[in-house]
Amino acid sequence: MFQKVGLQIKAQLENITNLAPDGEDFRWYLKLKCANCGDVTPEYVYLNLLESQPLKGGRGSASLVLKCKLCARENSIDIVKESLGKYTNDDENKFKTIVVFDCRGVEPTDFSPRIGWVAEGVETGTPFNEVDLTEKEWVDYDEKAKESVGIYEVEHTFVKVH
Repeated sequence: MFQKVGLQIKAQLENITNLAPDGEDFRWYLKLKCANCGDVTPEYVYLNLLESQPLKGGRGSASLVLKCKLCARENSIDIVKESLGKYTNDDENKFKTIVVFDCRGVEPTDFSPRIGWVAEGVETGTPFNEVDLTEKEWVDYDEKAKESVGIYEVEHTFVKVH
């Protein structure tokens, strides 16, 4: 059983736009549930576009291959590279899909945004390269615009994609 699942985020943005994961080494931290037995990974596991693991039986590879601790089933999850998107100030306070995962035997139940995000000042285009959303909010100062910038109340949801 496989399905595509979109990760959507929603946030309040202050003088900031184009919030996005930075680079192919960006780590998506997820908790995953086995579709077979319902067991959920106790810790967050991560996947990124740089790392790839072979699937059993030579059926290609996936960003993350993991064996369920309860039922021993091999499950995998892949990042759909073309799905990566940005969250802009036009999206503010609305859920928007920023990545799609191709899930085989697992489905994501939780997401931890953590580090590795980039954004830019709305008026100035000032790049902010070390955005840390671990606390689900982030604040900084745009020297060019002489105003504070911030990302607040970060929320997420998962949606099935057809």
